[in-house]
Amino acid sequence: MKAVFFPGGPDFVQSQLQETQEKEKYQDSGHPGGQGPSQTRPVEAQDHGAKNRYQQEYIFLTQHFEGKYRVGSLILSNKKPSKSFIDLCRFLHYDPSQSAPPELFSSPEEIFSDNAEIMKRRPVMEEQLWHKHKWPPEVPHSLTYEPQPLFKVLEETAQKYPNRPYTIFADHEQTYRQILDMAERVATFLVQKGIQRGDRVALFLPNVPHFPVTFFGALKSGAVCVTCNPLYKANELNFQLKDCGAKALFVLDHPVIYPTALEALKGTDVQTVVVCSVKDFLPPLKAVLGGLLGKIPKAPALDPKHLLFKEVLKTPPSPPKLEINPVEDLALILYTGGTTGVPKGASLTHNNIYSNMMMIDEWGRLETKEGGPAVKVSDTEQTFMGVLPWYHSYGLTLTLLTCCAGGYRVVCVPDPRAGNPPFTEVLKLIQKYKVTILHGVPTLYSAIINHPLVSQFDLSSIIYCSSGAAPLPLEVAKKFEELTKGGLLVEGYGLSETSPVTHTNPTNRRGRKFGTIGLPLPDTMVKILDAETGDKEMAQGEDGEIALSGPQVMKGYWNKPEENEKVFRMIEDRRYFLTGDIGHLDEEGFTVITDRKKDMIIVGGMKAFPREVEEV
Repeated sequence: MKAVFFPGGPDFVQSQLQETQEKEKYQDSGHPGGQGPSQTRPVEAQDHGAKNRYQQEYIFLTQHFEGKYRVGSLILSNKKPSKSFIDLCRFLHYDPSQSAPPELFSSPEEIFSDNAEIMKRRPVMEEQLWHKHKWPPEVPHSLTYEPQPLFKVLEETAQKYPNRPYTIFADHEQTYRQILDMAERVATFLVQKGIQRGDRVALFLPNVPHFPVTFFGALKSGAVCVTCNPLYKANELNFQLKDCGAKALFVLDHPVIYPTALEALKGTDVQTVVVCSVKDFLPPLKAVLGGLLGKIPKAPALDPKHLLFKEVLKTPPSPPKLEINPVEDLALILYTGGTTGVPKGASLTHNNIYSNMMMIDEWGRLETKEGGPAVKVSDTEQTFMGVLPWYHSYGLTLTLLTCCAGGYRVVCVPDPRAGNPPFTEVLKLIQKYKVTILHGVPTLYSAIINHPLVSQFDLSSIIYCSSGAAPLPLEVAKKFEELTKGGLLVEGYGLSETSPVTHTNPTNRRGRKFGTIGLPLPDTMVKILDAETGDKEMAQGEDGEIALSGPQVMKGYWNKPEENEKVFRMIEDRRYFLTGDIGHLDEEGFTVITDRKKDMIIVGGMKAFPREVEEV
């Protein structure tokens, strides 16, 4: 039996049903449909007779659950429902193609027997300014989440698509079944080395196949992953290892990365070091020849106490059976300068990241390059470009994990600047593997459009790209879309503290708005607060500090209770994170970033920002 949860209660569902009925009537008569969901439409009794093609289709609604949460079960009795009813079912996350419809329940408590804890954490999402104008009508305001450990994503995909390639590295593929098998061996090894639930395991790796293996392996052991920038200097890595208390470290056998790690280990709690080599994922002949010809970089000498990754993989897989609480248990600690510049570990739970993946998946609906109807990106085969670093949440969530959830393949790019001229290797890989999804930053897109050899490469396979971390110049976006012959490039926004995505522009050319970071994702709330006190909410159009609330917002900074007091506010029963970014909402609910709070200065008792000074 399956209960279907929805955000707006009976009135909202009735308005949705009426909306879809009217939309279908308009379309049948040659008129365009409505402008999406409306929660203000009067509720009237619905006629489910033959005249409106909704024979015996009806909704059973329960009362409020614990005063805040609502639940409903869709009952479907005819075998071939109308398209509009199917659309409504999809909106409410129920599959009308199921052979056995859900049964009626006598009480909300019965419906919630398995899901009460989930729904206790889901307040109703009321209609906001950003829902009223260019919000994609097919995207619900709120989603149904079934929190699960992140490693379940790999397990489920490996079971469904065992022989599909997950990673492509140096022309060599690793399937989902192979990655899962190796991850379970790593998990077993870590437990044998004394790693316990909640211990921290650090990854000092670029974008190589070892990354998903060790990431999922550490999670399956019960550990918390700590991802480290492979460009760190020894003192930076040392601080991170000490601060999180890491007990194990996976590092690449590289002439710069490994010696850095060796120096950084001094004074830390790290007891187990595993050295990874790019040769681990190369065919034997290619690995031997690459080593002999000096084409595979490696460290000059390894500490004999350190273990080799290929030896770890000889461990018979027997990972522990863990009871993970996805809402409370940490999956990842990401270090960020935050609003002060002092490194702090953003502590993300399994559900923080998983819910963000679900939001991104629901939002990603694309029209074809020929102008056809929008379809979900996850409903079609995709090849991702792993060019964003996976140690950062932008690359980890949007590329490595989202790719895994859909059963797609990802092309590993350890060094985006590789090639002569720089970035030539990226262009070669896009053309060779017909990459369809590319997430990046403005400097990447600028480098591609200005590459002296770009005209020699076919980039037309690309259908969708996102840009974050910095403002995206309009001329860069337009030129890149020309090169891809109609690929879509949209600007978004996120933070390490929010798993990372909170905003993105609509994934259609009519809805996006350049110069903004877009609209909040489903279940994501944004408020603009007074930048000085954080207490007063600013009016629409007025600048203030951007505050965010949603299931993707971190649990807090690692071992920083005083910092957590500064960055969180309880407003209207929601917990908001103060981002340190200054901005405002425009008349359609798009968020515009204008400055950073840390750059704010007080002049004569008044707040001023560098942008305002420059404009004067």
